Amino acid sequence: MEGKKEWYLEYEIHQNRPGLLGDISSLLGILSINIITINGVEDRRRGLLIRSKHDDQVIRLRAILDTMDNITVRKVREPRLRDRLAVMHGRYIERDADDKKTFRFVRDELGLLVDFMAELFKKDRHYLVGIRGMPRVGKTESLVAASVCANKRWSFISSTLLRQTVRNQLAEDELEKGHIYIIDGIVSMMRAPEKHQQLVHDIMKQPAVKVVEHPDIFVRESRYTMDDFDCMIELRNNETEEITYEVIESGFSSFDIS
Repeated sequence: MEGKKEWYLEYEIHQNRPGLLGDISSLLGILSINIITINGVEDRRRGLLIRSKHDDQVIRLRAILDTMDNITVRKVREPRLRDRLAVMHGRYIERDADDKKTFRFVRDELGLLVDFMAELFKKDRHYLVGIRGMPRVGKTESLVAASVCANKRWSFISSTLLRQTVRNQLAEDELEKGHIYIIDGIVSMMRAPEKHQQLVHDIMKQPAVKVVEHPDIFVRESRYTMDDFDCMIELRNNETEEITYEVIESGFSSFDIS
């Protein structure tokens, strides 16, 4: 196969002897495979983004690495988004074991979260993202930062970032390609007038990226289902924090100033 092609290589280290990385780097050089990025990922694992001109170069590389006693090759594949981010940040994004479209982050990983969402936002397409999290954990700020990183404009359809925002119509330039539409599921479905909810329904039909904060309430109070979401993100202050909406049923709550 002609033309440069990228691969993700990951191996587990059983004995991190001096010169191990140098030997592997030399082997890549002998096979005319270029290293793009290299980093430790998870415990005792190393991930590399590499580029080769022919597939058989990578096949030979795998065969040689499989003979080495100090390492075990875990992955050789065309790089996925999670692979690229693992090499950038030195760890894999946690994914729900039962629901593969749900990804989990804690507040200390906001940089990783922003890069992850920015990659999702880059394409102009119909793509619906839900983001769960308690108030002031960094949901909205991360969405804005990811939009900037993806070089996209963003529009708050509903929000409580600075004060409660409820839009009933969009400006003409907000209907152009390259927009990220951000919707607060609590505000839009429990506290907004019918005209606003009609705007939300119209936006949901657009071939654009939409992000819904508090998707569980959004689904509960509307005709949409969890199956409509392409990706679900959970952001917590710490790994043990429970995401709950019990306080919103009684009126004003901390969700009003999230």
